[in-house]
Amino acid sequence: MQSNCETCMNFCYDEENDEHYCQVNLDEDEMERFIRDEHKDCPYYRLEDEYKTVRKQM
Repeated sequence: MQSNCETCMNFCYDEENDEHYCQVNLDEDEMERFIRDEHKDCPYYRLEDEYKTVRKQM
């Protein structure tokens, strides 16, 4: 798994607050591990693939 948030499907932009955020709902323990960087790679990373739907239509 990769950990580049900018290419993750869960990484969203909030126009109202003008900031990016991760839309994965973490419990307290997961959030603490994530903040402390105990993960080298994000377990929730999903590559944003814009062409996935198009490939299925072919």
